[in-house]
Amino acid sequence: MWTCEQVIGASLDVAEAAALYRASTLAERRPVEDIGRFTSMLAGANLVVTARDGEGRLIGIARSLTDGAYSTYLSDLAVDVAWQGKGVGRDLVRATREAAPRAKVILLSAPAAVDYYPHIGFERHDSAWTMTATAG
Repeated sequence: MWTCEQVIGASLDVAEAAALYRASTLAERRPVEDIGRFTSMLAGANLVVTARDGEGRLIGIARSLTDGAYSTYLSDLAVDVAWQGKGVGRDLVRATREAAPRAKVILLSAPAAVDYYPHIGFERHDSAWTMTATAG
């Protein structure tokens, strides 16, 4: 079993969070090896929900930015591969929604997760746009 709780991103152990991103495969698309940048990512999120197993090990994270009223951008949903398919991601999304219930949750899916999100209640949106960062 696991528990989900809202935490302060800056309070997370950066090495523990980076290990989770690696164990979830999200590290393939996030700068976890750039410790300064990854630390800023964790600290800069104003809505962070973690999932921990019965022994306290970090097994999932939902890292978001929200205004609490209109939109919540769920920028990272990472679940350890060993825990995927058991409901951890669904619980992280549920807890994120509960933290900002009036806000629409928005995310950009990793290619391998495109079929997962409709399964937990997300709807495809065809007019999303991105702009690449100007600096690494």
